Amino acid sequence: MSGFVSFVSAGPGDPQLLTLKAAARLGAADVVLYDDLAAGAILDHARKGATLVSVGKRAGRPSAKQEHVSRLLVDYAATGANVVRLKSGDAGMFGRLEEEVEALRSAGIAYEIVPGVTAACAAGAAKGIPLTRRHTARRVQFITGSDVSGELPEDLHWAALADPHAVTAVYMGKRTFPALAARLIAQGLSPDTPALLAESIGQADQRLMRTTIKQLAEQLAQENVTATAVILYGALAADGM
Repeated sequence: MSGFVSFVSAGPGDPQLLTLKAAARLGAADVVLYDDLAAGAILDHARKGATLVSVGKRAGRPSAKQEHVSRLLVDYAATGANVVRLKSGDAGMFGRLEEEVEALRSAGIAYEIVPGVTAACAAGAAKGIPLTRRHTARRVQFITGSDVSGELPEDLHWAALADPHAVTAVYMGKRTFPALAARLIAQGLSPDTPALLAESIGQADQRLMRTTIKQLAEQLAQENVTATAVILYGALAADGM
């Protein structure tokens, strides 16, 4: 008898940003496979006695291989367990969800996806600004700043990313942002384009820094990149509208 897997979105880290459905699934789980960024107080919502397994992946640190994570999901569900795969942010946003879903499909195991608050939306809310602006920010685009090797992807749509009437959210891009900013400026985007660095959103060490793409690139080129972050740039609204 196969169990069931719920891909639960933990949001940016603040337990109060969990959806009711996410909290309910955690409270009913037999097993929780969780990311590093979805640990801490979020796990307080897990059922007492549930098996908690850390399967987080962090750049530059020892991490669980994706094949191992997918195998654990299948193996636990095959015992008939009610399994939660707890992912940081929104499960469908740059979270390797597709590989895990495919593993379950191949094994004939049922699943569901519980959406949540992604880092870009949480960053805008924390700063008191919307991600869109009437007339001046007609598009929001989410990109990853790192390819599988950890470098800046070369196949990005550079004209779209340099559109001054868009707001762009860059995930996993602190280390590569200096190179990204140089390409954007070469494409014609003003060096004075507003940028927001949002680190550790929803955590006790949260940091929000409003600057420009040029200044942020210069700072990150000199900084030891450690804390997780999302970077917003483009037609950003004034703080705390």
